[in-house]
Amino acid sequence: MNRRKFLKMSSAGVLVSSMPVFPSFTQYAKYRTALVGSGWWGMNILREAIVAGESKVVALCDVDDRYLYPAAEEVNKLNGDRPKTYKDYREMLQKERPEIVIVATPDHWHPLITIAALQAGAHVYVEKPIGHTINEGKAMVRAARETNQVVQVGTHRRVSPHNISGMDFLKSGKAGKIGMVRAFVHYGGDAGKMIPDSEAPKGLDWNEWCGPAPLRPYNAAIHPRGFRQFLDYSNGQLGDWGIHWMDQILWWTEEKGPRKIYSSSARRIKKDNTDAPDTQLVNYEFESFNAVWEHRLYGANEAEKANVGCYFYGTEGTFHMGWQDGWTFYPADKKKSLIHADPVLHTVDHHNVKELWADFLLSISQKRRPVCDIEIGHRSTNMSLLGMISAKAGRSISWDPEKEMILDDKGASALLKRNYRAPWIYPSI
Repeated sequence: MNRRKFLKMSSAGVLVSSMPVFPSFTQYAKYRTALVGSGWWGMNILREAIVAGESKVVALCDVDDRYLYPAAEEVNKLNGDRPKTYKDYREMLQKERPEIVIVATPDHWHPLITIAALQAGAHVYVEKPIGHTINEGKAMVRAARETNQVVQVGTHRRVSPHNISGMDFLKSGKAGKIGMVRAFVHYGGDAGKMIPDSEAPKGLDWNEWCGPAPLRPYNAAIHPRGFRQFLDYSNGQLGDWGIHWMDQILWWTEEKGPRKIYSSSARRIKKDNTDAPDTQLVNYEFESFNAVWEHRLYGANEAEKANVGCYFYGTEGTFHMGWQDGWTFYPADKKKSLIHADPVLHTVDHHNVKELWADFLLSISQKRRPVCDIEIGHRSTNMSLLGMISAKAGRSISWDPEKEMILDDKGASALLKRNYRAPWIYPSI
């Protein structure tokens, strides 16, 4: 079978309960698999790919030797593969011709690598958020459709058993008519401290790490794992955690996105190198309900029942979709008992990547769109990015979710993309 040419794919998803259990090391259907971004989360994904038994790991790519070479050693211990190591994903794609590419880099690299991998004939598993700006997401969707390749986005809550049963509960109408959804992440922290710039560590190509984004002096607060709170490379807590809960809202509603967005954001507490908001509120006006987002990077939430998730407020009661605490429905009628479902998560980092990878493989073999298709991930990413655009513009914005346009605001519309640093070229839409 030529995996680069597909029939028209259906839009059906697959629930966890119907997913196959793949043998550890099957002798059938080995996909040449490559990982770009071999750090903490990239290796979480690759380990699941190895356990699924359908991947021969042919290459690893990372601009930091401190992660690249230990990852290669681990792969060899796990399954005997000896992946070749690269610092340039373009060279890797050209020489290795992988059939599956995992993109687990910082956010600002997701679009270019995903599009290049698709054009090279690979299916892609890309981490969320799918990009740094909305027009990058449009280009990624376009590339996926033009190449007819499968693109799975790492919003693994779409396959978490309690999220699936919770969505069934909400869509059945048992919570009544929902008029408002409150999404939030309240993790604690302190004011932090300033860390001076320094020379990049040996083995790290800092210029390539920055890539199409602005070239800043190396700072240990940015890399490793600190980039989420630097707006040159990510979009703060809303761009990181927000997409998971924006995705839950869009999974529940039949609407494609909000019509009006207003964000208030500030740095109230943080006194460190980061520049993302430590306090942010966003109001999203949909046609049939309102949604709000709120986060703070201080004052860990010990006062409420939950510190992450979504509260769906309905005429029959309040429904909390959580993470490590599952979901709970609090009936408006106090005579009725609350209803609860425990989570079913894998112990390492409390995720369901195993199930999402199984759906990815099934989507490839069945020539259909995956449960977290690129267009789904794009819309969920859009909600987070629209909140950031409103914050940067300092005003309310109107959005057409069908045409994916900001209405009557040239200044805000300019924030749908950004200039790339030469020689990188912003993807065409």
